[in-house]
Amino acid sequence: MSIKEISLSELDPRGFIAEQVRAITAAVGDGAAVNALSGGVDSSVVTLLGHRALGDRLKTYFIDNGIMREDEPRQIQEAFAALKVPVEIVDARAEFFGALKGLTDPEEKREAITQTFYKAVFGRLVKESGARHLLQGSIFTDVEEAVAGVKRQHNILSQLGIDTEAAFGYTVLEPLIRLRKPGVRLVGRELGLPEPLFNRPPFPGPALAARVIGEVTPERVSTVRQATRIVEEALCKSGAFQYLAILHADRVTGMRHGARDYGCQIELRCWDSSDARTGSPTRLPYEVLEGLADRITAEVPGVVSVTYNITKKPPSTIEAI
Repeated sequence: MSIKEISLSELDPRGFIAEQVRAITAAVGDGAAVNALSGGVDSSVVTLLGHRALGDRLKTYFIDNGIMREDEPRQIQEAFAALKVPVEIVDARAEFFGALKGLTDPEEKREAITQTFYKAVFGRLVKESGARHLLQGSIFTDVEEAVAGVKRQHNILSQLGIDTEAAFGYTVLEPLIRLRKPGVRLVGRELGLPEPLFNRPPFPGPALAARVIGEVTPERVSTVRQATRIVEEALCKSGAFQYLAILHADRVTGMRHGARDYGCQIELRCWDSSDARTGSPTRLPYEVLEGLADRITAEVPGVVSVTYNITKKPPSTIEAI
């Protein structure tokens, strides 16, 4: 792999910001660029870097793909409005669910998201805007896992030999590609991102589709979205690196009020890690786990079983898909 990582000990956040602002400005020239903001740490940092470099020549979009967390589009739009960065929400729910219809293989689902995001949605937005560049928040860990074949990261393109100019009609700029998550957080803090944004737990590029085992439908996403809200509320002060809920494919037998209740199974994962390369399940108190199981089975319709993953990474991975 030709990309050289900037380790945390080597990183000078202020110098890095100045270098990337110059690089973005030089790459875009007098033209315009579009920006993919998901609200995660990486894309939020890239948004501020691009805004600092290009000002109103950067057009920032939040793609409402239907697979984000609860109320995410509005919350992120308001958060960046407070930072004087306008964000346009694009409703692409029908396109994403149409592309995912009938797919159950993890790699096929990731590829469907890649093609819908880059070709169908951003291909159209770039063409309409007249821009020739797309800014996105790929980081070093994404590249590492994709090149090693661990999983198809939806945002890794040129590193896998994909010519984005030929495939999609624009060039992808990746200012954070040499950093891991801890370094990105330091850059975000230096840029003036609010702490709730630069310290958010990691969230996958394929969003909640990465947490639905089996077919991704609006109904199944709704189930895992509700479970996610409960998990994040309960574990936000745990100090863990990442915490999430996963919806399993098969229904399982349960019971309520003395009768059979054939429903869904949610798997909880909570990780201790520094950079996502390796991880250990957080040793949460049993009372916390029990409380989560009680809340999820009571508040999320159709859920009858809650489990907790206790397998380290490797051989497990932080996300299920």
